[in-house]
Amino acid sequence: MNDAKIINDPVFGFIKIPQGTLLSVVKHPLMQRLTRIKQLGLANAVYPAAQHTRFQHSIGAFHLMSEAITSLTQKGIFIFDSEAEAVEAAILMHDIGHGPFSHVLEDTLITGISHEEISLMMMEQINNDLNGALNLAIKVFKDEYPKRFLHQLISSQLDMDRLDYLRRDCFFTGVNEGNIGSARIIKMLNVVDDRLVVESKGIYSIENYLTSRRLMYWQVYLHKTAVAYEKVLVNTLLRAKHLSSEGKQVFAPPCLRYFLENNVDGETLRNNPEALHYYGLLDDNDIWSAMKVWAYSDDKILSLLANDMLNRNIFKVEVTNEPITEERKDMLLNQLSEAFGVSKEEANYLMSVNIVQKDMYDVNDDRITILFKDGSTKDISESSEILNVSLLSKKIRKYYLCYQRF
Repeated sequence: MNDAKIINDPVFGFIKIPQGTLLSVVKHPLMQRLTRIKQLGLANAVYPAAQHTRFQHSIGAFHLMSEAITSLTQKGIFIFDSEAEAVEAAILMHDIGHGPFSHVLEDTLITGISHEEISLMMMEQINNDLNGALNLAIKVFKDEYPKRFLHQLISSQLDMDRLDYLRRDCFFTGVNEGNIGSARIIKMLNVVDDRLVVESKGIYSIENYLTSRRLMYWQVYLHKTAVAYEKVLVNTLLRAKHLSSEGKQVFAPPCLRYFLENNVDGETLRNNPEALHYYGLLDDNDIWSAMKVWAYSDDKILSLLANDMLNRNIFKVEVTNEPITEERKDMLLNQLSEAFGVSKEEANYLMSVNIVQKDMYDVNDDRITILFKDGSTKDISESSEILNVSLLSKKIRKYYLCYQRF
């Protein structure tokens, strides 16, 4: 009997999934749903090859976790087989609660709950289906397990999630500057006082990692065109929801219709099994299918926005370091209203004002600690000669004004 499944991954080569709990997780319908959700949402408007899925990313993060466990064990860090399996299962499922198009659904069709909390609810569901095989994995994921460093491997400034998505996203976008030496970083990991540390030989790799991360954020994740395209989608969904709330018939597959016709918040998802069931069926395809029909809607706004989405007619975007003034917004609303023959209120759907901010390293958050040969430890901000951590951790704030071209 074959004791493992092999996946051929373009980034890391052959990845082995052992029979048993881990393979059962991979085969679970909630996990398979991630094969139908793109990792980078709408970034393929800028980088056409960025078509990889959240499933591929989860498998990659699992592979790096296996490597990290092996590396730490070789250094004499004692990790039981059951703990290794638990932390590998947890990283496999860490993104399971993501909706279509990354964070687009949060605050449009769903409010008051993060995808992390939904991930946890889905893990509980898979755990149920696997008769409690994931009890330990969920404990580690929630940081309720005594070996805290295991949780850090899943969620911290230097977790396997980030190490995979930076490598994978730069591979598929072709943004080579984002490439990081994940293998070297993993080889340099160690544990001191139940915290993950990086041996001082790995300091250059960490410097490269933090700089690459900053670069990938502004060049890929927060690229102004990708942000503007996302706003078109958000406004399309908000318009469809608005029409639905007025009792108009809006075409949608059943799982999407549920979110258009109901106001779903955290409480609904926590207490209503139907809501979580429909959420677990939603993927990118439902939204694309709906938009292909909405393009022919007799509602001028919905039709315009759906056509924008389908034909990559992206909102024009202006990025500034100062907030957009009320006068500018008002003037723009008047121009849009006039240009498209819609009311000023409806013209709101044709523009979007956003603040985007990101800091790359938060010294007050979960630090990256460097371990020196004499056994002493220091934060990367005090250990690096070239990293200006005060610059890296400075919150960069940009104001985006996106609007329909006219």
